[in-house]
Amino acid sequence: MAALPGTAAASYYGAPGPPLSLPQTLRGTVAVPLAEAPAAPAGTLPQLFPVLAACWRPPAGLGDGEVQVTARFALRRDGSLISAPRIVYASGVTGEGRARLARTTVRALEACTPARITPDLGRSIAGRPIGLRLVRRSDR
Repeated sequence: MAALPGTAAASYYGAPGPPLSLPQTLRGTVAVPLAEAPAAPAGTLPQLFPVLAACWRPPAGLGDGEVQVTARFALRRDGSLISAPRIVYASGVTGEGRARLARTTVRALEACTPARITPDLGRSIAGRPIGLRLVRRSDR
């Protein structure tokens, strides 16, 4: 990156070039509950999200409307959680229903991890933020 005359090149702790960015979030949406859990270990990102959603079941008393919840977390190479998932979005429920939905989602992710993933996928996703959106469609 060339600097203009009389100015310094953009740097990040002395390295030439633009500032480094944070890793992008790996995002996926899954319609839940799944009819059956995936049988094989996930080897790609599209295969990973159903593996993570396989343990989720709707908590009692949510009603028939559409419910959405998004969790943010990161996995290690072996598919285990680095720390507790954080619920960053929930819709279709209020009050105690929202709290129940959040608890159910965190417990489901804890139950489904370590996720069954291939070593190659584990190396690719280790430590990267994951945003998993679960959508239960209306029964109407």
